[in-house]
Amino acid sequence: MTVAAIEPGERGATRIADRVVAKIAARAAREALRGGVPEGGDAPSATVTVHRGSAHVRISLDLDYPCDIGGQCGAVRRQVTERVEALAGMAVPEVTVQVERLHSARSRAAEQGRTR
Repeated sequence: MTVAAIEPGERGATRIADRVVAKIAARAAREALRGGVPEGGDAPSATVTVHRGSAHVRISLDLDYPCDIGGQCGAVRRQVTERVEALAGMAVPEVTVQVERLHSARSRAAEQGRTR
């Protein structure tokens, strides 16, 4: 009985933890934000559910106001999809973007006035 040799690259399996994919997604969202994270705002965060090689991503972020909210969210979706597919090798059928807060120069000035 002859057993065919299996190439090293074909043996076993690779599993990437959900939290690792979430870090990739959060970093990609940060990269996509025009102007970066708003002053006084939180960096984007992500939660990911991986099922059968597909990553379903939810991004929470803060944005400057005024801005093109739809355009910013679209850019985040595209960047997250591209980076997760490239770095983790997973399909990304869904990226949900949730805007938590809008930060305007006027609200930042009001907050600074209260803390003095």
